[in-house]
Amino acid sequence: MHEPELPLQQQIEAVIFASEEAATLSLIRQVTGAELTAGQLDALVGELNAGYALAGLSFRIHRIASGYRFLAEPQFGDLLKSLLAPRIRRKLSQPVLEVLSVIAYRQPVTKGEIQQLRGTSPDYAVDRLLERGFITVCGRADSPGRPLQYGTTSEFLDLFGLHSLRDLPQLREIREILQEHEEQEYLAGGSPAPQSGFEHNEG
Repeated sequence: MHEPELPLQQQIEAVIFASEEAATLSLIRQVTGAELTAGQLDALVGELNAGYALAGLSFRIHRIASGYRFLAEPQFGDLLKSLLAPRIRRKLSQPVLEVLSVIAYRQPVTKGEIQQLRGTSPDYAVDRLLERGFITVCGRADSPGRPLQYGTTSEFLDLFGLHSLRDLPQLREIREILQEHEEQEYLAGGSPAPQSGFEHNEG
């Protein structure tokens, strides 16, 4: 027996829900077979979100990097912080996270500039971040030796739930988050995390 075709809006909802990364327009087109425009997709997502709001649900579909993802509403941020923090720590160690932060706020930036800011070689961290796809080579500096410059990718935005680099938190907020994490580790009996070094980044 031929099963009736599912409504396109429900198909889109299912693709976004099941995707491990932000679901892009091209992915949704590929999976559903629908010739959607960006405007049509935005409109359908808007209708879905209106339904979630009407039902009083705790999540919405948000535009993240170049795609869409289900995210909890902001008022649940404090509740979910302890759940999400270990996931990010499993992905990135503290030193690697610090190098990523320097790149995010200073891009395009060279290894030499990162080392000058942090005082230690960033080679391992840069290699690790390139492996994970969170940064990419974005050019060469106009300086002796023409060293490579690095910048963040859409995968970086997706990791932290950002639409664009304009949504990066202030450095002061990052320091506060790290300080809170260090205090929690200390209270739990763990060793304090190393100093972030973010104070060197503010201009």
